[in-house]
Amino acid sequence: MLILLPPSEGKAARGNGSPLDLGTLSFPELTSAREKVIDALGALAAGPEEEAMAVLGLSAGQAGELDRDRKLRTARTLPAGRLYTGVLYDNLGLASLDAAARRRARSRLVVFSGLWGALRITDRVPPYRLSMGVRLPPVGGLAAYWRPHLREVLDGGRGLVVDLRSSTYVQAWQPGPRAVTVRVLRESAGRRTVVSHMAKATRGAVARSLLVSGADPRTPHDLAELLTGLGHVAELGAAPAGSGPWTLDIVIRS
Repeated sequence: MLILLPPSEGKAARGNGSPLDLGTLSFPELTSAREKVIDALGALAAGPEEEAMAVLGLSAGQAGELDRDRKLRTARTLPAGRLYTGVLYDNLGLASLDAAARRRARSRLVVFSGLWGALRITDRVPPYRLSMGVRLPPVGGLAAYWRPHLREVLDGGRGLVVDLRSSTYVQAWQPGPRAVTVRVLRESAGRRTVVSHMAKATRGAVARSLLVSGADPRTPHDLAELLTGLGHVAELGAAPAGSGPWTLDIVIRS
């Protein structure tokens, strides 16, 4: 089983390890593609500040983020599992997992990134600012840029794929019918609505449940049954008509 995660805008302020060594990262087939994005981002951050902030979608109060992107080659690094600090990662709680669940996290979690393509949680990278939704000159739209590279390294895998990514990151790689896309719905007074902020917390909790359980569901039906047994309200949709993923709804009742 693979569990796909988005990154988070919230990140640790600094690392404490050696500077970036691309040769040590997971998915080494992505090295040359990573080099191109790093060079383009560094050049953008070193140029006119106003232009860089517009491309990266930064507000006036976020100008300091550019300094991270200027120092990608020299800044201290930390594991991706400690770099990301947003709501999803708070609820995933990697630091509080027991040893067996941490081992499963190292092999099963894949974090998608506009800068790195895909990472394992043990990969050491520096803090940065770059969303998958950015059009980075001269690379272009990052989801489209990464798509063929990620297809090359991730297609052909076996086992169930549990997709907890946001829509921007789904565009970079779509695993097809072996995947289950997890949606989060709130149910109140018999009416269901899609939620956003709470969805991040719930996806983090779902990922943690899967890691702690130690189970390795083989089919979408196995996954729905497992999550139900772990206390989630999980409802599997109908089988996809084409080559797309299944949909599994996690329902929060209030």
